[in-house]
Amino acid sequence: MEISRSQFIRHGLVAAAGVGTGLLAAARKGRADPVAGAGQGAAGQGAAGRGGASLRFTQVELHLRHAWALSRNTSTVKRNYLVELTCDGITGIGEAAPNVRFHETPESVAEALLKARDIVAGVHPGHRVELSRRLLARLPHAYSARCAVDIAAWDWQTQALGVPLHRWLGLDPAAAPLTSFSISIAGKDELEQKVKEAAPYPLLKVKLGGKNGISDQEIIEIIHRAAPGKRLRVDPNEGWTPGEARQKLAWLAGLRLSSSRSKNAVPLIELCEQPLPAADLPALRDLYRDRAPFSGLPLLLDESVLSPEDIPGLAGACDGIVIKLQKAGGITGALDQIAVARALGFKVMLGCMIETAVGITAAAHLAPLCDYIDLDGNLLIDNDPYRGVQVEAGKLRLPEGPGLGVSRV
Repeated sequence: MEISRSQFIRHGLVAAAGVGTGLLAAARKGRADPVAGAGQGAAGQGAAGRGGASLRFTQVELHLRHAWALSRNTSTVKRNYLVELTCDGITGIGEAAPNVRFHETPESVAEALLKARDIVAGVHPGHRVELSRRLLARLPHAYSARCAVDIAAWDWQTQALGVPLHRWLGLDPAAAPLTSFSISIAGKDELEQKVKEAAPYPLLKVKLGGKNGISDQEIIEIIHRAAPGKRLRVDPNEGWTPGEARQKLAWLAGLRLSSSRSKNAVPLIELCEQPLPAADLPALRDLYRDRAPFSGLPLLLDESVLSPEDIPGLAGACDGIVIKLQKAGGITGALDQIAVARALGFKVMLGCMIETAVGITAAAHLAPLCDYIDLDGNLLIDNDPYRGVQVEAGKLRLPEGPGLGVSRV
């Protein structure tokens, strides 16, 4: 859908097109909550702003192809929410993927989305920056609920403009790095089966840190034997102790691709995510300070980052950070985090939760801004209700069309 210049100006889209850097800081400088009472009757809606949108959300149960086993838990299904934001005949779509690690449940997300519905009713979605600010002020810890509404607002806005999201951001999809494909903790036979199924993907991300059964060394050796030419990324999900981290990182840093014969052989392990608990920042700093035995192996922190404010404190504790839309509060929050990380000289990895094509495609539009990407959440389920970004030999192929470009299966 194309819109005229007058419509563009009237709906406030010029002002709303900014990425919103600094929203979180502004919201936490002691400002009064601007949405108190918003959406409660005509007076409340009028006070909050003209022409607000309607918000609908539906729970969807996603079935994983294999049990998703991490150092802290195992899942076979995920219950996410798909959100529709409608205004002026246009509907934007978003997704919330609750994560128990960040104290979210399907029930708490539904509760937050009900509150978000009142906020959305008072702000035209063309005023996306204002909408994001109000959501953050009212629902600061409802990460995935804010994410769903924020994605839907970006989708709405770029549909209204008649352009794909990546083009509105000035990004070239061809500049995106390859995505990895994740393999969770499992026994030998299942690991070999997972590697076989991951044959089209040149990069594998391997979950480590389990405390029962198969060891981390066995996992790496099994996967490397099954796919000797592939580089691996490892993610213990906070599952190691400081002593384990030192020992295992030194071993991992010394591994080389089997196909490499020269003195300058390519390291097998490309990077390591979150080796220690996020709550133990002193231990993370000590580990990074004493990184000489594994200095060639970048350490990126994931669970340590929930907001842009978290990032400066990680200087001296890692080489980079992992950003996920679901924990950043959406596209707006992710862009804020990328800006802060780049200002500090950090590497940036864009990851995901178990999500449908809606959430993964939204993240894929930001992929050219990052050094590494791990956008495979939709590839791990077998009942995705949407079609969006495709992956060919690890390369993302964004759909054509305005907004996110997703469509119903």
